[in-house]
Amino acid sequence: MLTYTVKIEPQEEGGYTITVPSLSGCVSEGDTLGEALENIKDAIEGYLFVMAKHKRNVPIEISSFRDIRVFKNSHKRTKTKSLINV
Repeated sequence: MLTYTVKIEPQEEGGYTITVPSLSGCVSEGDTLGEALENIKDAIEGYLFVMAKHKRNVPIEISSFRDIRVFKNSHKRTKTKSLINV
């Protein structure tokens, strides 16, 4: 699964415009935020399809976010729970 950062801009006249900074020219809009987000998903898929069809490199965004595991074993989990309950 690929993920992309989007920029959401509420419009003065209502609705939202969403752009994908790492996909030049990939823009969509919607009357509600939910509609705009669904529309940008379609736009991203179309953008990537066209890039692949024309054998162009698909831009991949590398996020600085990382998954971090906590409470690796139950002993630490038990101690933490007792501290929270105090």
